[in-house]
Amino acid sequence: MQISIVSHRDPEPLEVAAFERLAAFVLDREDAPEAIELSIAIVEVEEMAQLNFDYRGKEGPTDVLSFECDDPCAVVGPDESVTLGDVVIAPAIAESQAAEYGHTVEEELNLLLVHGILHLLGYDHIEDVDAQVMQARERVLLEAWVAAS
Repeated sequence: MQISIVSHRDPEPLEVAAFERLAAFVLDREDAPEAIELSIAIVEVEEMAQLNFDYRGKEGPTDVLSFECDDPCAVVGPDESVTLGDVVIAPAIAESQAAEYGHTVEEELNLLLVHGILHLLGYDHIEDVDAQVMQARERVLLEAWVAAS
């Protein structure tokens, strides 16, 4: 399992190693293949707004975006890995959402990371029933993460 984290903020005040541990935990709990690659990018609001416009045609920033690459169930050779994709997170958006929703910034960032990874693993929230399934899985994973930490 290879998880790479890149910050486009300088300096980066977040403990990026915690993101790496949570991502590995989620991938393990979701039975992702061991030979999997995941990229996480931490960006400023302006960059997130540009990505949201470029890839979704929506004005303004969002909290998290996921960009799929390979099918997580792809069959690869012994020396190959599955490139799951990229999760892009805007911590400044997470900060304002945490205040709005009444929980900590860390909890919001963890939720966004789990949400982004689940998108890469095939979950979505377009239909209400799918949203309920995805939200339930997010809760289960985050509760297990807190219990394990």
